[in-house]
Amino acid sequence: MPAFIVTALVGVVCIVLGISNMKGNISSLHSYHRSRVSEEDRIPFGRMVGLGTIIIGAAIIVFSGLSAVTLYTDNEMFTLIGTGILIAGIIVGLVISFKAMIKYNKGIF
Repeated sequence: MPAFIVTALVGVVCIVLGISNMKGNISSLHSYHRSRVSEEDRIPFGRMVGLGTIIIGAAIIVFSGLSAVTLYTDNEMFTLIGTGILIAGIIVGLVISFKAMIKYNKGIF
């Protein structure tokens, strides 16, 4: 199985987990976060963390798609663009998630 398919599946899993978090189901998060978030903050916390997770998942899928294009065209530029998108998506997604953790947990650890 080509690596880009496995990578795309990882992105899909991230998006599914993000959607679940956005609906208020934060069971996929560490117990520390579940225990420190109040019941009334569970939905807004889940939405922020879920959004960050979805952004990361989408960036992974875009990277995977551009890697597939590189494989079939032998043009490395697509992988470079995909890598830039992946790095940007991970940074933006983590910033959003960490901001939620700081706001609702008073810290990330």
